[in-house]
Amino acid sequence: MPLPETETLTSYVSQIFQIEDFTLGDPRQWVVRYRGKLLSDDSVAAYDQLAESVQQHNLTPLFRIENDQQVIYLVYSIPPPRPTRISVNILLFVLTVLSVMLAGAQPEGPIPQEALGQIISMGKAIITGAPFALSLLGILLAHEFGHYLISRYHNTPATLPYFIPFPFSPLGTMGAVIFMQGIPKNKRVLFDIGVAGPLAGLLVAIPVLFYGLQLSTLNIIEATPNMFLEGNSILYLFAKYITFGKLLPEPVAGGGAFYWLQYFFTGTPMPIGGLDVFIHPIAFAGWAGLLVTALNLIPVGSLDGGHVVYALFGEKAKKAYPYAIGVLIILGFFSSSWWLWAAILYFLGRSHAQPYDQITELDNPRRTIALIVLILFILTFTPVTFAVYVP
Repeated sequence: MPLPETETLTSYVSQIFQIEDFTLGDPRQWVVRYRGKLLSDDSVAAYDQLAESVQQHNLTPLFRIENDQQVIYLVYSIPPPRPTRISVNILLFVLTVLSVMLAGAQPEGPIPQEALGQIISMGKAIITGAPFALSLLGILLAHEFGHYLISRYHNTPATLPYFIPFPFSPLGTMGAVIFMQGIPKNKRVLFDIGVAGPLAGLLVAIPVLFYGLQLSTLNIIEATPNMFLEGNSILYLFAKYITFGKLLPEPVAGGGAFYWLQYFFTGTPMPIGGLDVFIHPIAFAGWAGLLVTALNLIPVGSLDGGHVVYALFGEKAKKAYPYAIGVLIILGFFSSSWWLWAAILYFLGRSHAQPYDQITELDNPRRTIALIVLILFILTFTPVTFAVYVP
C-alpha cells in the first residue's frame, strides 16, 4: 500500500494533537513522529479516533512520553497473527492431566512382582489422583482462561492455554501459559489482562483450600528421612487457623513470635514431634493454587505481576527486576527451588509488554484493584515452598 502524503497524515493527527514539530523517519522503524500535546484529556478517545483514521493506510499510532513530552509515532501495522494448532494445546492438556493424576496418586498395598499386576496396580493408583487433578487443574484453568477471556474482550489476540506437564514432581505440572499474539491498546488493557488470571484462579483456589482442609486431619510430625512439609503463606496459615483453631505446624514446646518468624522465612527448626495438618490432596491443590498465584504476581517481565507494575509505573517498573532476582537468590538458601525461578526470570524477566498507548494512565478503580492485588501477593507468597527433614 503506497504511503499517503505527509499532509494527509498530519491532518489526521492535528484533529487530536497540538503539533509542535514533526520528523520523517525510517519506515522500517517509524514513518513519522509528532511532538506536542493532546487537545483533550481523554487520551483513550483520542487514540481510538487517530487509529481509525490511519487504519486505512495500514498504519498504527503509538502514544509515548519522551522527556516529559507527549509524542505520537505512526508505524506500519503488524500483520494479524497466524492461527495456532489447537491440537498442541489438547495434547499438552491430556499429558498434564495424566501427570497431575500421577502426582496425586495414593497407591494401596504392596506393588505386585509380575508386570501385568504392576500395570493394573499403577492404573488403580492413578485413578486415586483424580480429586487432586480435578482441583488443581480447575484452579489453573480458571487462571489461564481469566487471561484469555479478558484478552478476547479487549480484542487483543492471545493463544489458548499451553499446559506444561512435569511428571514425577510434587504437583505434576509447571502450570500453564498463554501468549499474547497482539499488543495491548493501552495500560488499562494490559492491567486487565494481567490481573484477570490471579483473581480468577483465587476465586477457585480459596474454596478448594477450605474444602480440602475440612477433609484433612491433625497428627504428630514424625522424624521420617526426607519427609517434607508444605510451606506457609499468610493466607494458608490463616486458613488452617480458621479450620483447626491453631497456628500449624505447632511445635512441641510452643512457639512464640520469634519461632514463627524464623520458621515462616527459613523452614527451620523442623517441628518434629509437634502437631500439623496431614493435608488432603484437595487441600494440597488449594495450597498449590495460592503458590501459583504468588509466583505469577512476582513483579517482573511478562509475569502477571510484571504487567501490573508496568501498567502502574511504565518504564520505571524495570527497576524492580534486579531486586526481585536478588530476593529470590537469598530465599534459595532456605528453599532451593527459588534458585530455579531466579534463573528462569534472569533470562525471561527483563522485557515487559509495551502497549501502543503509553500516555493513558490507570484510572482510580484500577489503582484500587492494583492495591488489592499487591495485598494478595503478600498474603499468598510462600518464602519456603517445602521444608525438608534431613536427619
